[in-house]
Amino acid sequence: MSIARLTRREFLRHGLGASGGLLLGIRLGAAPAAGDSAGAAPFTPDAFVRIGADDSVTVIVKHIEFGQGTFTGLPTLVAEELGCAWSQVRAKGAPADPSRYANLNWGGSQGTGGSSSMNNAYTQMRRAGATARAMLVAAAARAWQVKPGDITVADGIVRHTASGRAARFGELAALAAHEPVPKNVTLKDPSEFVFIGHDLPRLDIPAKADGSAVYTQDLRLPGMLTALVAHPPRFGARVASIDDGPARALPGVKAVVELPSGVAVVARDFWTAKKAREALVVEWDESRAFRQGTEDILADFRARAAQPGLVARRDGDADAALADAAQVLEADYEFPYLAHATMEPMNCIARHDGDACELWYGVQGQSLDLGNLSRALELPPEKITLNMLYAGGSFGRRSNASSDYVVEAARIAAALPGTPVKLVWTREDDMRAGAWRPLNLHRLRAGLDADGGISAWYHRIVGQSILAGLPKPPPADKVDHTCVEGASSLPYAIPNLSVESHQPSLPIPVLWWRSVGHTHTAFSTECFLDELAHAAGRDPLALRRELLVDDPRRLGVLELAAAKAGWGEPLEARRGRGIAVHYAFKTWVAEVAEVSMLDDGDYRVDRVVVAVDCGLVVNPGIVRAQMEGGVGYALSALRGEAVTLVDGLVQEDNFDTYPLLRLSQMPRIEVHLVASQEPPTGVGEPGVPPLAPAVANAIFDACGERVRRLPLRRVARA
Repeated sequence: MSIARLTRREFLRHGLGASGGLLLGIRLGAAPAAGDSAGAAPFTPDAFVRIGADDSVTVIVKHIEFGQGTFTGLPTLVAEELGCAWSQVRAKGAPADPSRYANLNWGGSQGTGGSSSMNNAYTQMRRAGATARAMLVAAAARAWQVKPGDITVADGIVRHTASGRAARFGELAALAAHEPVPKNVTLKDPSEFVFIGHDLPRLDIPAKADGSAVYTQDLRLPGMLTALVAHPPRFGARVASIDDGPARALPGVKAVVELPSGVAVVARDFWTAKKAREALVVEWDESRAFRQGTEDILADFRARAAQPGLVARRDGDADAALADAAQVLEADYEFPYLAHATMEPMNCIARHDGDACELWYGVQGQSLDLGNLSRALELPPEKITLNMLYAGGSFGRRSNASSDYVVEAARIAAALPGTPVKLVWTREDDMRAGAWRPLNLHRLRAGLDADGGISAWYHRIVGQSILAGLPKPPPADKVDHTCVEGASSLPYAIPNLSVESHQPSLPIPVLWWRSVGHTHTAFSTECFLDELAHAAGRDPLALRRELLVDDPRRLGVLELAAAKAGWGEPLEARRGRGIAVHYAFKTWVAEVAEVSMLDDGDYRVDRVVVAVDCGLVVNPGIVRAQMEGGVGYALSALRGEAVTLVDGLVQEDNFDTYPLLRLSQMPRIEVHLVASQEPPTGVGEPGVPPLAPAVANAIFDACGERVRRLPLRRVARA
């Protein structure tokens, strides 16, 4: 079908009458007017949408794309309300500008995390699309002198069916730019959705598949140099002296720069920088260095767990109920430091021009980085430009409290004004000098009454505060919610419940790791509840049902996962089934794991059934992928990941000593989505917490061995 073309030239030629509109005679299939090109200034009704004369719809995405689907999910919302064809849509990362691109869940801060992208931007992005649509319709109505209500928009075409007029977005873009921006727009009813709720192709996949996607490691600016940093071997150590003569003598070495965090070598390429760093002779002042080992830390944590801590929650009188209990159970659960182990290690390109600095990298925490850069460089934030690129994973690592590698890159660039410098952290750099998921120790005690009911629950958590490392940390006498989340909000109907927290200060950098505190609280609470069920002679699923009478959505995913997994059906010998359910980042997830015990003491996770309630599902394929990825990420940590210290020295530095999950170890995964019209919530992190406890409970079901210390590489009773 041919389309009537409405060009700006025709609009201006006919002019506007006193009535403010003019019925234009538009020829079907008219050729473009001279000078009407795709290079014209795009129509930008707000900060999130650009419509070009070539009909392209570019959605400015304020949240980084590092594999979780934001460059598809958020454009879907705009496209739904705009009425374009999916083939028209492009995605582009937003600049660092908290005034326009703030995370609405974080007040005025810009950044990505906490599985908040879809939840905070759902209505905002739909309104952006609806606003652009309204302005296109208004432009067409004015030009055609018809009522806006008689115009329809679909597949990128604006139509007035009664008169047979039609125009593409690109033909209306210049005219729409002159329309007033409506203050109120009407959003679609869910019954009208054509994109939301469907498996749209991801916009980032073609470029990632053919290698054209640009990550920081791919980008090379004219005249760019490469830098590596030598960091101290122990936390708390500082540079005492440097002999950089052997490094400077190597061909291609351009500079050696001392930093607060170490010593940087700048060279023409990575290999030269690496050899030069090896040639550096650095004496470290270790007078204040941390010299404890993992077992020393755990011993201290166990001693702290014997003492009262900061109160995170107190219902009833757990002490009195424990004293009166017919049976008391106690268990300690230990969790190691964990690295983020992203596919693409940390890297950043910076160019400092004296009074301004520009950076290119996978920006996750714009506001955090701008603040840290401003202080480090003594520049106002408006003199700092951050360009968002793709990132090869993060899991929290790129949103760093100190912006460690970003600030390093900027400081190095400041020492070489006008020269772009790419700082690369090798895998070893990030494993030894990065920031980890905190080591934690949990001590739980619970009382059962004469009928097997849970009368008391006492939970003490010992672990470093992540928030204490922020530029503006909370008071030391306040509970860091990231230490206790998932435990302090325990949903089970237990009358006497106490949760306490010890937050020891150590010079070890800790950071949020995919699902943050829920990574350990889900394990301890769901495993301990399983222990109580068996001690009381109860089926673990039946006990959870009984205790979740006031939490229908959690109960809903629990029932769905159990039903789909065939809970209660018999399994072969040396096979077991376990269940866990958890609420994190406004999303409910239940998982059932099936395991087999192997003759060599190893175990195999055969199957994982996932049920997720994340409100309205925008893209089912992305939700399934995030649940599957969460299972794999959590299983990898369960099976072998741990960062350990001996005399303050990190023992793991690459994947030979920090083993990741192998493809052959990946279970069969089934994901079931709860249909809902509630606002959408996050899916990047909530799939992680239930996996480890479900597997641990399945191992007990298979062989009677309780798992209380992670990672679990072998099972004693296998």
